[in-house]
Amino acid sequence: MKTQVNLWWILAAFFLVVAIIYTAWSLLAHPGLPVVQAIEWVGSVALLFTAIMAALIAFYVGRVHTAQRGELPEDTLTADIDDGDPELGEFSPWSWWPIVLAFSASLAILGLAVGTWLMPIGIAVFVVAIVGWVYEYYRGNFAR
Repeated sequence: MKTQVNLWWILAAFFLVVAIIYTAWSLLAHPGLPVVQAIEWVGSVALLFTAIMAALIAFYVGRVHTAQRGELPEDTLTADIDDGDPELGEFSPWSWWPIVLAFSASLAILGLAVGTWLMPIGIAVFVVAIVGWVYEYYRGNFAR
């Protein structure tokens, strides 16, 4: 994580330098205009905000790194793959409900694109898919 913090600070410094160079270049490209009109504001402000956002991310990741009081498994050279593998939960590899849920989302989006009459059908299939997926362990062979 320390490497990520350093990379974000380097990125913030890079974008700040590029913003300064970009602004100076636009000033040199239009020597006859007043300073306010010679600066290309969209690029200068976008590069400056990109530098600020990179610095914000670097500051946040640095604070998280100091708050966790230790190195992550992926930061140590002696760590195994299983050390950084968290428990993600229980998933049903045989469940058909995610496919029905994806079909309902595509039906609702198709309703937005083609005709609004298709959207309530997609929402109804979505409700059925969510209820089926949530309650699939309450009946049948896999009831608990």
